[in-house]
Amino acid sequence: MSSRELVVLGTASQVPTRKRNHNGYLLRWEGTGFLFDPGEGTQRQMTYAGVSAHDVQHLCLTHFHGDHCLGVPGVVQRLSLDRVPYPVHAHYPASGIEHFRHLRYASAFDEVVDLREHPITRGGQIAEGEFGVLRAIGLEHRIPTFGYRLEEPERRRMLPEELSRLGVLGPDVGKLQREGSLRVGDRTVRLSEVSERRPGQRFAFAMDTRLCDGVFELADNADMLVAESTFLESDAELARQYRHLTAAQAARVATDCGVRCLVLTHFSQRYPDPRAFHEEAAAIFDGTIVVAGDLQRVPVPPRR
Repeated sequence: MSSRELVVLGTASQVPTRKRNHNGYLLRWEGTGFLFDPGEGTQRQMTYAGVSAHDVQHLCLTHFHGDHCLGVPGVVQRLSLDRVPYPVHAHYPASGIEHFRHLRYASAFDEVVDLREHPITRGGQIAEGEFGVLRAIGLEHRIPTFGYRLEEPERRRMLPEELSRLGVLGPDVGKLQREGSLRVGDRTVRLSEVSERRPGQRFAFAMDTRLCDGVFELADNADMLVAESTFLESDAELARQYRHLTAAQAARVATDCGVRCLVLTHFSQRYPDPRAFHEEAAAIFDGTIVVAGDLQRVPVPPRR
């Protein structure tokens, strides 16, 4: 199992089908799990996918349409039933605070988990941890909506050959990393001489929205972009009317923003053959394209 992967729990839009559950996506980022937009049936899909309640540290909702949040009651109660021993952080648009309260307490149960709510009032940084920084960015749908962007900080990779050549050994390696320079004999060794830049990875999650500046901000240089593509270009007028993206629009965003892996999802039930989404996107975007299927695992691309 990859230490950084997207576990797809559901890929349908408003109406689930026999082959597609409502939305649901778990991002495993080494020791941290982000559960995005759990629609109806997510708890059961987690069981099928081998995802435990103990895999979830952050619950992230883009907006309060049912296909993106009706799974919250089951997930929240499962967190308590399985006695998750750490705080779980819930992020969602502040405009839906009453919706979240109704979902959280949709039925009677023994609340054990420490679920901490963080309503989002504006775009910007909303969480920080070993994983890096989680940001929310405003999108344009029929109700208030935010996308999410995970940014890992840039670090440096040590070069063992250079460390050895310059005589930096043992505990001195850590001291050099902390202080940036180190006196070795009659010379000063600088961190830049014995290491190389290791760019942080980027993950972006853009659900229901029309094409807008926020989509491009989310996708900028993302290693993986998970994007709704509810419609094909043949139904572009419906996409415009309901403020959704087409596969072609998602592909244009990926191309313009330097995305490496584009994961298309949130498909309308009107399309029985998902290959059409790949064909439409591939005509525009020449990176990796994944037309998401339920219970699929998609590894985050290796570092650049």
